[in-house]
Amino acid sequence: MMDDLTGRTVGFIGLGLMGRPMARNLAKAGASLVIHSRSPGPIEELAKEGMSPAASPAEVAARADAVILMLSDTVAVETVAESLLESLRPGHLIVDMGTTAVAATRRIAEAVRAKGAEWVDAPVSGGTVAAEAGTLTIMAGGGEDAFARALPLFGVLGQRITHVGDVGAGQVAKTANQVIVALTIGAVAEALALAKAAGVDPAKVREAIRGGFAESRILELHGQRMVTGDFTPGGRVATQIKDLRQAEELAEQAGIQLPALGLSLELFEMLAEQGDGGLDHAALYRLFVR
Repeated sequence: MMDDLTGRTVGFIGLGLMGRPMARNLAKAGASLVIHSRSPGPIEELAKEGMSPAASPAEVAARADAVILMLSDTVAVETVAESLLESLRPGHLIVDMGTTAVAATRRIAEAVRAKGAEWVDAPVSGGTVAAEAGTLTIMAGGGEDAFARALPLFGVLGQRITHVGDVGAGQVAKTANQVIVALTIGAVAEALALAKAAGVDPAKVREAIRGGFAESRILELHGQRMVTGDFTPGGRVATQIKDLRQAEELAEQAGIQLPALGLSLELFEMLAEQGDGGLDHAALYRLFVR
């Protein structure tokens, strides 16, 4: 059941494909939203719905004790965190729900904790469909108390919520998730391309194998996008590339080799090079079928 956030003021920074519906769900649960984003369009859109714009991340933190970040990449998180630090005070809770590099997450969390505030890394899976429905999968890293404070917010935004471990553990889990997503998109794309090349309708093949050992959310959702050719972005190719580069970096830091990850990254980079970086990552199918 959705938590009631009536009376709470929540800051939200980053109003892209995922951030907008997430902010709306918090507002529907009764929270007063203080918002900031790099692009003015989403701010104007959500201000019309009653949310309160702030001129900077520092102003968001000055007006809200809990601040959620849903930003595009690690560089953006580092830039926003630098601004937030100006206004942080003991008791502040900062929750990063984007996909951020593990080493940077731990470094930023240390600076935040030095101010007496708490940092929780809580990346999500499920894409825009789950963001809109409030059914995101949330994997969180942080202290027990910080996680407990963030839980009412997570209850509004997600359905499956796991406290994985201390700071950075959520990002490690998300990196593992992104490796599985990327490799499975590749498997589905190659399988359906093979069906088509062999003269069989890939939509019928997808229908035939649904429910068997090959079943997955990727076959269900991304497979449907492949057979219909609708690659309106839920998760962009460019974002997938960023996440896989972070996964390679983490693998290097951890001292292991992941050859299939390297090949997957190369394929998505080829897709971007042919001009498809803004499409949904299911468009990997286009490498094999035009």
